[in-house]
This record gives sequence, structure tokens and C-alpha cells, in this order.
Amino acid sequence: MESKVTREEAFELLKKYNREPFHIQHALTVEGVMRWYANQLGYGDEAEYWAITGLLHDIDFELYPEEHCKKAPELLGEGNVGEDMIHSVCSHGFGICCDVKPEHEMEKVLFAADELTGLIGAAALMRPSKSVMDMEVSSVKKKFKDKKFAAGCSRDVIRQGAENLGWELNDLFEKTILAMRSCEENVRCEMEKYNS
Repeated sequence: MESKVTREEAFELLKKYNREPFHIQHALTVEGVMRWYANQLGYGDEAEYWAITGLLHDIDFELYPEEHCKKAPELLGEGNVGEDMIHSVCSHGFGICCDVKPEHEMEKVLFAADELTGLIGAAALMRPSKSVMDMEVSSVKKKFKDKKFAAGCSRDVIRQGAENLGWELNDLFEKTILAMRSCEENVRCEMEKYNS
């Protein structure tokens, strides 16, 4: 898997269709999480591809929430993003807003981790540290069971994602916490730049 766009081009493309700091931060977080997973799962030579896919995965969500994953191919195509990556981006909406199935392990990871980063991020904001650095799996499990907490993060998608990967939920929680720890500082710095 090879990216046809550089990270800089991808970030500019993201910012063309996304202005909300929340959406930018989520994109940067998923980028970092996907890079960590690529390296951990033995796809280090594809880490840039995994990361850029993570960065661009919600490109159409802010402006076209009703057409999420349906508008993405057009926007990504305009940015010269390759067909493989367009497929990968769309696959994270499988069964929710499109019928593009996650096939490659990277697509399965994106499907599983996307919603979970939202849940873990919301849980981190409730902590005195406002950080995932001291987050434990038990805290995530508690929040996961509380349907009212971060209600927009689909528990069904997270469960399905773990199942697709053949992982226990706890494994997915633990790995995604570690992935978010790996990029938290970088995301914070990028957001300071973005907000200034």
C-alpha cells in the first residue's frame, strides 16, 4: 500500500473541508493511532499510508454529515488520493453509512479504533490530568458500559471492530490507549499551532 499524497498535502486537504478544532483534533489523533498500530502489527513500512488514511478518514463528516463516506471519494479524488486509500477511508463507515467492507487489516483497525478514540478521548477529559497517560483499561470499560457517556460513540461498532480483528474488547481498549499515549503530545502541539 502506497500513498499518492504526502502528509502535508493530506493535512491541507483535510483543512479545506474541516475547520472545527474538534474534527481536526480527532483526525490528528486517529492519524497517530493508526501509525502506532501499523508499527505494532508489523506493517512499519506502510505506517505513513496507515497514518494518512487515519488523518483523512472523516474528510466529509463536518460539511456533509448526511453523506458521510459517500461524499469522501469525490473530495479525496480532487486531492489526487489513490483508489486504495479512498476504499480504506470509506470502509470505516461499513454498515453505518456505506457498504464498503473493511478487508485489509489496516481497514479493520481503522473501523475498530475510530469510535474508540472518541470514547477514550472523552473519558480522558473527565480526568484531573485531562490525559490518556494515566488512563487504565478499567476506566474505559466503565465508560463503555455507561450508555449515556459519550453516547455518540457506537458501542456496537467498537464491539464489531474487535470481532473483525479477532481480538478481545480488553485487548482493543489496551492497545488503543497505548496508541493514543504515543501521539498525545504531538496532537497537543499540532492543535496549538492550528489554534494560533
